[in-house]
Order: sequence, then C-alpha cells, then structure tokens
Amino acid sequence: MPTLEAKDTLFSTKSTLNCRGKLLLLDAPLVMGILNVTPDSFYAGSRLRSTEEVLQRAEAMLADGADMLDIGGYSSRPGATDIPVQEEIDRVAPAIEAIAGNFPEAVISVDTFRAAVAEAAVQAGAAIINDIAGGHLDEAMFPTVARLQVPYILMHMRGTPQTMTTLAKYGDVAVEVVDELQEQVARLTQLGVKDIILDPGFGFAKTVSHNFELLRRLDELRVFGLPVLAGLSRKSMVYKTLGIGQADALTGTIALNMVALMKGAAILRVHDVKEAKQTVELYKKTIL
Repeated sequence: MPTLEAKDTLFSTKSTLNCRGKLLLLDAPLVMGILNVTPDSFYAGSRLRSTEEVLQRAEAMLADGADMLDIGGYSSRPGATDIPVQEEIDRVAPAIEAIAGNFPEAVISVDTFRAAVAEAAVQAGAAIINDIAGGHLDEAMFPTVARLQVPYILMHMRGTPQTMTTLAKYGDVAVEVVDELQEQVARLTQLGVKDIILDPGFGFAKTVSHNFELLRRLDELRVFGLPVLAGLSRKSMVYKTLGIGQADALTGTIALNMVALMKGAAILRVHDVKEAKQTVELYKKTIL
C-alpha cells in the first residue's frame, strides 16, 4: 500500500479510498491485478480454474506489489456468453473468501455489473465494486453500492458485452464519454456514494481509433475531481495496432500505461503486476 507523499495532488482532488476500513492513498498511482475465474476471458493467460490457482496467482500478484486484486466471474469480451447470476456468484464468492482468508491484508475488488453478485462478493470479503456497465444493466446496483458504502468503479460502456460492438458510434468520443459518465456520477452522488472511481472503458463500445482518442484526452476526465482507472492491459488497441497476438502485447501495454499515467490515471488495471509497478516507479521519478 503506497505511503509516499506527493508534492501535490496530481491525479485527482480525491486523496483516499476507504475500503471497508482499509485506507488506500491516491498520492501515487496504484496497480490493480486481474484474476478471472472464468473459462472464456479474452486473455487466456488470466483464466483461473481452481481455488489453488486463484491463491497462487493472488500470492504472486501481492508479492509483485499489487495494491488491489480484481476478481471477475463473467467474461466481458465482445460476444461473451451470458451466464446466470447464481453461476457468477458461485465463481467469485469462493475465490474472494479464499483470498480474504489467506491474505487478509489484500484489498479485493469484484468485477461485476450485477447487484446481487456485488452484494455476495462484499459479504465474502470484497471491498470495491468494479462495474463495467456503470449502473446501466442493473437498476439495483447504485442503491446497493450506496447501502454497502464501498468504493465504486464507474465504467463507461454502451449496451451489453453481447451488443456493445454495434454501439461504437460517436461524434466526439471523449465529450460523449464525459457527458454519459456525468449523468451516472450525479445519480451516485445523490445517493450518497462517497468513493467513485472513473473508467473510460477502453475497448467497450469503442473502436481502436476511439480508444486512442480517449487515451490522448484522458486528462479531460480530471474535470470530475475523481480518480481515473485505465484498463489497457493486452487489449485489441495494442495487439491489433502492432499486428501481434495477445501473448506478445506486454510491451505495448507498458507503453500505453505510461501514457495513461502521464495523462492523469490514478489506477492501472493489469494482468502483469510486476511490470506495471515498475512503470509506476519510473513515472514517479518524473513527477514526484
């Protein structure tokens, strides 16, 4: 957990996240490690099929310096198969319980757009809700977050994982993402949600060109005064641009993560924690 004091607040006006009593400081960028308990996540290297594998990956990520671990049980890749709510709970809850029991110092996030899954995950030990749908796919999500009073990652997406590729149509992608996030931030604020993190949703209802435009203008999200999360790890904007496979997309991911940090990202969500932490350390040398 970072304790370095920044010369000033460079990433947002929000300086801490209260994760069920564990305070995460935002005076330097944080790294969130991705753990997928799904058989069909877009990056095969992130798929975990047993509690033993989950614990091994969690231990390795924490040893590499992960500030948070994000557990997902529903693949959000384009065209992913829909699964029942209970199946998603049955995937994520045991994984979260195992991590919380073996690594009590870990700050755990649940990657879900379903309120029932979010609630079960928090009961199991999660302290952050990461919603790729930004509250649009479950009307109970915002009231649930407000009642649970845990940090909430509000991501921009249109449609569902099954339909989002057909909705990647914008006049000005950065302006429209800001406008659509603003509506949801206002709703959350009215409900009394205190810790909101913004995610522009790279790859979700966006083309590769949209993704690069959003990255170039990521600093425009600072208007909210809220922390910004960048999820660029091994995405199509990396491997399609370079004409390579996902397995070879680490170098490109590192490069884009540095750009995101320079544009004000406070959190990097990644598959490769050690390399992201190294990127953050080099970035800090340029501004702290």
